[in-house]
Amino acid sequence: MIELRTPAEIEAMRPAGRFVAETLATLRDETKVGTNLLAIDRRAHDLIRRAGAESCYIDYHPSFGARPFGKVICTSVNDAVLHGLPFDYALQDGDLVSLDFAVAVDGWVADSAVSFVVGTPRDEDLVLIDTTERALDAAIAAATVGNRIGDISAAIAEVAHGRGYSINTDFGGHGVGRVMHGDPHVANDGKAGRGYPLRAGLVIALEPWFLQTTDELVTDPDGWTLRSVDGSRGAHSEHTVAITEDGPVVLTDRSWLGVA
Repeated sequence: MIELRTPAEIEAMRPAGRFVAETLATLRDETKVGTNLLAIDRRAHDLIRRAGAESCYIDYHPSFGARPFGKVICTSVNDAVLHGLPFDYALQDGDLVSLDFAVAVDGWVADSAVSFVVGTPRDEDLVLIDTTERALDAAIAAATVGNRIGDISAAIAEVAHGRGYSINTDFGGHGVGRVMHGDPHVANDGKAGRGYPLRAGLVIALEPWFLQTTDELVTDPDGWTLRSVDGSRGAHSEHTVAITEDGPVVLTDRSWLGVA
């Protein structure tokens, strides 16, 4: 069921958005060559505890998950792009890292993701990350009253195809509110002018993610981490966005923190 939020409810979602934005900015700043993925999870767990927030991941157990996730942040590295389950791994020079983080504050959820390289970057990785960010910007611009879900999907796809990337539509954006994943599904490819009409009060997480040379995924033995089938790298960018009569409002915006 697709739910629309009142202006007061959207205002009530802002603290969750700010906390998610601040946490991702902190974790990105602190994540360096040599940082262990388990240390990232512990740091995120501590920040959640201090804020009195609630993790959306630790007990999360959807049909595609082998068991409850058990951690509070997704840490996907290199050829892993989604649902990366933190494990005992120290980041190496040039690793491409995606952090995906969702919490509830006072019962309202916000969800966001960021990708970056630790140490010395490869040009092709920077292009991939930039493409996800540009696609996210295009998706947000299309998230206006009067458009349709297909307009968002088409905007994402135009950016990705323009850079030569293929697109997997199994996992994409989604409704956000009292729970992390709700209707509608927002695919990263689609046809403009089709799908659910966008109305004021709709809150959605938009999350372009692409792989360098494939659109096929395989699941790790951990039952969660999704990797490219050919070993090519992936990147993922995501924001929680409220559609209002005055235009899209990015609840997880990090620009006010002085970071992208």
